[in-house]
Formats: sequence, structure tokens, C-alpha cells
Amino acid sequence: MTTTPLQTPARPRKRSRAVALTILGAAAFALAGCREEAVEAEAFPDLGACKAAAEQGGSSFTSLDCEIAFQEAQTLHAEAAPRYDSQQVCEEQHGVGNCGSEQQATGSGGGSIFMPLIAGYLIGNMLGGSRAGVAPAQPLYRTQDGRFTNAAGTAAYSSNTGRGNIAASQFARPAATAGQPPMTRATAAARGGFGSSAASRSTTGG
Repeated sequence: MTTTPLQTPARPRKRSRAVALTILGAAAFALAGCREEAVEAEAFPDLGACKAAAEQGGSSFTSLDCEIAFQEAQTLHAEAAPRYDSQQVCEEQHGVGNCGSEQQATGSGGGSIFMPLIAGYLIGNMLGGSRAGVAPAQPLYRTQDGRFTNAAGTAAYSSNTGRGNIAASQFARPAATAGQPPMTRATAAARGGFGSSAASRSTTGG
């Protein structure tokens, strides 16, 4: 099953940045249709974009949903973002200018550990939440090939703006990386680079 970007017709509304929220391509979409429950999801580059879409009627989420999801994504980022032993190794995986120190990102830890910067976040509908009344969320990171992936590196998205149905498992909380040894160039290469599992799944059939 080959992954293709999803097109969702925009509902009539005022012209705004929300109109652009129509494309979100990922291996997870194909997998959701094959094997598991799908979650309606939207991706936004930042909190402001989510709240603007909510206020202008261009999203199924409210401004409060955006706030909750953003905080959830920030917490997950601090706990489970990929960590590297140098900025150079981090940028080899996520692109030049897309990394910062753990200390800058979380306010704790050492300056010798580096993490990718959040490049957007993914918010799922309430029914997919792990806690009643709370929308699940995932931070999005840039990958070395110009796409976007989640904290676990298990999905490959063509954009950090859009909407579509994705596999519920893509909102699962990954193993914590905080306090664990950071990846070196050798360990990153051994796993094929961060997010390589997503790339390998992009043509998986159902």
C-alpha cells in the first residue's frame, strides 16, 4: 500500500491560515486503514496556528483543546525527545539549525546533550485520548529528508500542517529518553537514522 497525501475539502469559511490545513501525508494513514482504529488528527506548526484555526472555525478543536495539546506535546518533548551527544550528530538527523541543548529545551540537564527543536505538533480527537476529556498530542520534529516525524520516530509526515486519519498507535507514549545515555553517531547510524522505521513503513501493505 503506497502512501499518498490526503486531501480534505475545506469547509466554507473566511480566508485564513486555516485554509491551508488540508494535507497531511503519513505511512500511518495507510496502516490505520489496514489494521487498526484510526484517529482524526490535525497538525499545526505552533500553538498560535491551532488557536487561530479554532477561532476562525477552520478546525474541529477549540482554543482550549489547543492549549491542552500544546502542553502535552511540550511535556512529551521534555521526557521522550531523541537525545544526542553533540549538536552535529543531532543536526545530521534533523537538519542544520533544528537542534538545541537539553538545558535550553527543558531548563534542566547538561549542555552536552542535544535535542531536536519542536517543529509542530499533532493533536488527535478526544475519543483517542489516553485520559477522558484530554486530546492526545505528539510533538513533531524535522527529519533529515525534509519530512516530519513524532517523538518515537514511527511515522513520516509530509507536512506539519494538515488533517487526516492516522493510526491510534501513533499517539502512544514512547519510552523516556531523559536521563538515558544520548545517541552517538554510531548508535544513530546503527538504527538507520532517527525515523527510519517510519520510512520503511511508508510502502507497507495492509
